[in-house]
Amino acid sequence: MSDPVDTATPVAPQPSATPASPTREAVSPPPVNGAAVSDAAVSDELARLTDEIVTAIKTVYDPEIPADVYELGLIYKIDIADDRAVHVEMTLTTPNCPSAQELPTMVENAVASVPGVGPVDVKVVWEPPWEPSRMSDEARVVLNMW
Repeated sequence: MSDPVDTATPVAPQPSATPASPTREAVSPPPVNGAAVSDAAVSDELARLTDEIVTAIKTVYDPEIPADVYELGLIYKIDIADDRAVHVEMTLTTPNCPSAQELPTMVENAVASVPGVGPVDVKVVWEPPWEPSRMSDEARVVLNMW
């Protein structure tokens, strides 16, 4: 298992920047016909699973903001365990967000819909606080925040 990458520390936006990549922990597919699976196959499976999780999260929109939660920079960390359990740390734009009850559930349901994903846990965190610099260029364009 690799060390988780903490994406919670804000970074200055770069041209064509996208939100930080999720943590990619080792995912070991079961042996095929008793044969060990190569590291390349494990890496390919992890990359596929990660891409599908991010794609699923990008279908979740804050009802009050016309941008998805991933591009808004609300997803701080995605950990994929060996058993394919997924732990997501996310935040909200403000503790008083009217969607505070529904957004984490929407993220959990989106991730759980990805084939091959095990149990999903979504935790809302408040440190560091969200700020507009976490948004991707795509979100900035949608929200006209240049």
